[in-house]
Amino acid sequence: MRTNLQHGELNHEPAQPNAVRLAGRIQHTLISNALTEALWEAHVAECLKYKFHAAMIPPAWVQRTAQKLRGTGIRVASFVDYPYGTMTSRGKAYEAQQLVGEGAEEIDLMPNVGFLLSGMEKAYFDDIRGVVQAAGNVPVKIMLELPLLNPGQRDRAVALSIEAGVAYLKNASGGAVGVATPEDIRYLRRVAPSRIRVKASGGIKTPQQVRDLLEAGADLVGTSSGVRIMEELLHSADNPNLDNPQSRNSNY
Repeated sequence: MRTNLQHGELNHEPAQPNAVRLAGRIQHTLISNALTEALWEAHVAECLKYKFHAAMIPPAWVQRTAQKLRGTGIRVASFVDYPYGTMTSRGKAYEAQQLVGEGAEEIDLMPNVGFLLSGMEKAYFDDIRGVVQAAGNVPVKIMLELPLLNPGQRDRAVALSIEAGVAYLKNASGGAVGVATPEDIRYLRRVAPSRIRVKASGGIKTPQQVRDLLEAGADLVGTSSGVRIMEELLHSADNPNLDNPQSRNSNY
């Protein structure tokens, strides 16, 4: 077994209850088939303003985003074969290689869930492994789609993904599949080796949800409601000024 997680990529200490530290665990997400340049520019500006962990954007915008965020400490994240996972395995690997070449620092992968549901475990494994190999040192996060799987299938999806070399286990691709729950995150944290990280995704819209998921064991949270969450946090009297560099953990 292997993993492509980079040492020092993420501080695994428990999250602190202030806005700055929570921002450092949020991957601010903008995925749309009507994404315009103006929307992209606004998204990047939000990432810079709130100092999110990463900007999660569609593949076609990776190169521009990498150029815009170079030297800021904010990571560039994108995805392969979302939302269906039905691209050919060779096509997925090629796409991952292209994204890395254009500046993606993290890749979220949609596997072929149908392979797993059909008992085609070798095909499921090979689909994931090809992307991990193509990504090289760039961490791959697997979208497990836990709400679609029974307990036995969940265990096999996790085991095969880890064996294939993923760096992160992700409960689901997003809210269309199911809302991220502390129970699912605790399950992933329980069954995964300590070297494997966990990302929560799906219907995350409030600061309390973020706190609950981090407390359950998530290392990162993916949400399109990052700005809303930060605005609510920053209006709380007990939070530090986001622009104070002394209040930010440099490991994020």
